[in-house]
Amino acid sequence: MKNDISKKAGELSKNLAKKEPKILKEFKEFINKGSVVDLAVGIIVGGAFTSIVTSLVNDVIMPVISMIIGGFDFTNLKITIPAYVPGIEPATINYGNFIQAVINFLIIGFVIFLIVRFLNNAKKAAIPAPVEDKKAEKAAKEAQESADDQTALLKEIRDLLKAQSKPSKK
Repeated sequence: MKNDISKKAGELSKNLAKKEPKILKEFKEFINKGSVVDLAVGIIVGGAFTSIVTSLVNDVIMPVISMIIGGFDFTNLKITIPAYVPGIEPATINYGNFIQAVINFLIIGFVIFLIVRFLNNAKKAAIPAPVEDKKAEKAAKEAQESADDQTALLKEIRDLLKAQSKPSKK
């Protein structure tokens, strides 16, 4: 009886595996693709990188810029809109924070540009110029020259045969 129950349980699990919904199969295939994992890793690393760059901007670069322009702090720039209803605080438009965000964006973009540029240059330096391509170019050039010579020779032969096939005027 125990054998019977285990057989039926095995058959049931096989049947359930066969009846797996198509969408679940597609989802498994999608998740198992390398690009999804790469994207997840990129997002995680990007989040960590953002905090590093934000610290660089706020703690290193902006104090230097502030010192250069005379200790001016962008984050304090704002326009105050007076309240017309008593008891309500006036509204402020904090455009200094916006300027700070734009500067952060430009610096982050520049840093990412430098990193990508560095990685691309490193890849180029790591990959030697293919010798086969130079050999292939030379062989192709020689083949073209040979074909040109053969074409000229064939034209010469054609012209001679035409000249011989014409009746002489004697």
